[in-house]
Amino acid sequence: MTIAQAPPILDFSVFYGDDEVAKAKLVEEVRKCCLHNGFFQITGHRVPAELQQDLLKCVKEFFALPQEEKEKVLKDKNTWNRGYEKIGSQILEAGTSPDLKEGYYIGEEISKDHPYFVQKKLNSGPNFWPEGLPNVENFRETSMRYYREMHALARDVLVVLAQTLDLDPEYFKGFTTDAVATLRLLHYPPQSPDSDEKISRGIGAHTDFGSVTLLMQDEVDGLQVYEKTTNEWLDVEPIKGAYVVNLGNMFMRWSNDKYISNLHRVINKSGKERYSIPFFYSGNPDYVIECLPNCRKEGEPAKYPPITVEGAVGGSYKQSYGAATAFKSSLATAAPGPSAVTA
Repeated sequence: MTIAQAPPILDFSVFYGDDEVAKAKLVEEVRKCCLHNGFFQITGHRVPAELQQDLLKCVKEFFALPQEEKEKVLKDKNTWNRGYEKIGSQILEAGTSPDLKEGYYIGEEISKDHPYFVQKKLNSGPNFWPEGLPNVENFRETSMRYYREMHALARDVLVVLAQTLDLDPEYFKGFTTDAVATLRLLHYPPQSPDSDEKISRGIGAHTDFGSVTLLMQDEVDGLQVYEKTTNEWLDVEPIKGAYVVNLGNMFMRWSNDKYISNLHRVINKSGKERYSIPFFYSGNPDYVIECLPNCRKEGEPAKYPPITVEGAVGGSYKQSYGAATAFKSSLATAAPGPSAVTA
């Protein structure tokens, strides 16, 4: 029996209450998680359960569309990361096949005369909406209402994170002002029960790119988090209404590697369709990330030079999608046979 435990479930409702003792306990629990593996789950947030279910319904309706309809809003038709992503578009784990997932990207509704679009800021531009849906306006309205709720929850989580580092609760206010974030709708078709887990993934082992990620799972499992103390993969059981929260690479860098951006993956051998909805919070693209107070000892140098949010997150996107393109190119040019696929 494993001695390791999956990310704990924390009651976030105390954040909104007046019990200072309970709030301090929440801060301490989050601190421990950030130091250990950067993962925890929260219940008791303020995102309406009805809105969560409405969006899950929209997600299933979109991915049930004919392939030609989904490809009318293909994200390859723009340069700002909006729209549909086909299965196999990304490789996040070296030595594996392209990920067995399809997705749909949504962000802030940025017009083409907005400074972020004109200056080609991180993932900023108008959304691509699937006109082939019977009720595309409901899809649009539900998605954007949920997107706004996620922004609010991410800001609340960052207030707690600031306190875990003994910083002012409003320390991250500049970072969250005019922040960029991405809502990603995901569908994982079932993998064959006898598929080779060494190369076949719903999504390969990876760490996230930005500051914090808020993930809503449906009822189908498949998400696993790496546990370094026992060198094993732990299943993250779906909890209805809960959010899996984890830190990304940028926050780990920001904390001088004090806090952890941890490996996780999805292997969907349930025999069922799996859907999930991660929200990736990047922050203000011009905000400069440099070592946070209290994240290095006196006289200890920062491990990383200052970098903007744009610089920290943008390069990771290009790398993951470039890997999948290179993989497909190698298959197209290689001679037939097993040697066409290499680690």
